[in-house]
Formats: sequence, structure tokens, C-alpha cells
Amino acid sequence: MYPLFRPFLFSLDPERAHALGLKAIDTAWRLGLRPLVALQPRPLKTKAFGLEFPNPVGLAAGMDKNGEYIDALAALGFGFIEIGTTTPRPQEGNPKPRMFRLPRAQGVINRLGFNNAGVDALVRNVEASRFTGILGINIGKNRDTSNQNAVNDYLYCLQKVYPLASYVTINISSPNTQGLRDLQGEDALRRLLGRLRDAQETLGSRTGTRKPMLVKIAPDLDDGAIDNIAKVLTEAKVDGVIATNTTVSRTEVEGQPHASEEGGLSGKPLYGHSTYVLRRLRAHLPKSMPVIGVGGILSGADAAGKIAAGATLVQMYTGLIYRGPDLVRESVDAIRRRREAPSSTG
Repeated sequence: MYPLFRPFLFSLDPERAHALGLKAIDTAWRLGLRPLVALQPRPLKTKAFGLEFPNPVGLAAGMDKNGEYIDALAALGFGFIEIGTTTPRPQEGNPKPRMFRLPRAQGVINRLGFNNAGVDALVRNVEASRFTGILGINIGKNRDTSNQNAVNDYLYCLQKVYPLASYVTINISSPNTQGLRDLQGEDALRRLLGRLRDAQETLGSRTGTRKPMLVKIAPDLDDGAIDNIAKVLTEAKVDGVIATNTTVSRTEVEGQPHASEEGGLSGKPLYGHSTYVLRRLRAHLPKSMPVIGVGGILSGADAAGKIAAGATLVQMYTGLIYRGPDLVRESVDAIRRRREAPSSTG
């Protein structure tokens, strides 16, 4: 039914349409109208990070920052859900307007700035949900926390969400919190991950369950930076990587309406950037470290392309804005066909 509603949603401010769309999905779920919203994909079990996913297609962080719609979103057929980014304290984010559609390019620019209700609110929402599937929780730092003290924000959030998460993602790659991407530098990343990995192991011992830790990186990295990040991630023995966040590049959308707006660009124009980083990371990481491919998936072929580039799992967000929930099943089916295809080498 999404094609019927899309023109109405696209007539609204993007952020308002986002909120309204989530409420509509939630209402349909509560009324038992899920089949009218999305048909469920057949299972396609996939193992990664010591977890078994019912299928390899997940929801990227950003759609449900506070974990308010976990049950309804899970009903769309995702193999896993990632919520957040959450921060220690609530924050409003950047001034509005802060989301812009680029329909010709099937893209979105956002400069939301980690707007969220704080980690305590997220924890309450997760505790109230009925979801029993795989839940990732994406954590960040407050905008007024210096990079020197950033580790304290990440540690605080990690301790809060650890009992509830299937895995935790460390977000150091949003372009909308000033200086955040500096934490991707080799020395800064090594220090940050050292502290977080120690905390992860301590929490695992204390709770009796070790939860995977992933790191989400940016697409705007040169080859040397990608290789250095791969080296640090390998040394730190993190459980996995998410490639990638949004891009500050405008090469693919130059001259289009809203292209000059500040913020991170997602959607179809990001596909090439993010897939290149994914492919290079995969070549420099140990085979035991899975990568989640995200960025620019607007078709089943795009999802299968991420798998071909070395991803074990994929995530989507902007593609849902343009294609609707049917994209989930289409992507699962495309990955299934690729997995079941005879090897070209026989």
C-alpha cells in the first residue's frame, strides 16, 4: 500500500513525514493490519557475531532513535533492528529544517545531530517492547562533550544498554556532531576502543553474557585511512564493522535542489562510496570479523551487491522512504538467489 501513501508523505516536510510514517506503521501493527503494510520474507538464516539472524536484512539506526516503534518495525520482516543513536543526556539536535529530500537522486540530506530523548528513555522503551529478535543499540556522545571526554559518554551508554542489546554499535561517524569523525583517527580510535573493549569484557563477565560490539564508520575516508581503521579494529578485536554512515560528498548530486544543504547524504548517491569502503575494509580485515553493508540500498540488486562486496548482513533506511516496506522482502529474496546460485567456478 505504500505507493498510495507516498505522494502524501512527500508533500510534507521530511521530518514530519518521518514521524507520521512511523505512527502509521505502529497503528497498522496494533490493529493487526500487517499484511496490508508488508508481506513477510521467507527465512534466510544467517550467522554473524555469534548470533543467528532469521534473515540478513536489517533496519539501520536513525529510523527509530528512541526505540519507540521496535515491535511495529520488526513486523515489516527485518532480520534485525538497530535503534539509536542514543546519548547519555537528551538533546534536541540541530535547528529545523534539518532533513531534505533529493527525489531526482533518490537521496536524503540530514543534519539532525543526534536528536534523542536520552539513553534512559530508550532503555524504558526497550523494556516495554515485546520484541524477542535481534536488537542492536547504537550509542554516541552528547554534542557538548569534548572528544577528550567522549569515552565517558560511550562507557555510560554501553553500561546502560548492555543488558538489553543483542549487540552494541559505537557511532563515531555521523557528520552532524562537530568533531565526532575525528575519533576515527588511528590514535584516537585505538584509545577509545581500548577502553570500550575492556568495559565490554567486564560487562560480559559480570552478566554472564558477552554482547558483540560493532563500530560504524564513515564513507569519506581515503585508502590510507580505511587501512588504518582496519588495522586498529583488528588489533582491538572488535566483533564487527558497519560500513557506512552518510557522506558529506555532493559529487553525485551537484546542482540538484537542496544539494548544497549541510549534513550527511544518504540514499542512492551513497551506494558507490559506501560499497567501495566496504570492499576495501573486507580485504583488510580478518575473515572472522563480519561487516554489515549499509548505504544506498534501493533494490534487491543493491542488497545483493553489498553481499558480493563482502558484507555478511545489510541494513537500510533511506531506501524505505523511496520504496517502502516491500524493499525488505525484495532484498531478502535477492540475497537468497545469490546465495543459492551455482558457483561460477563450478
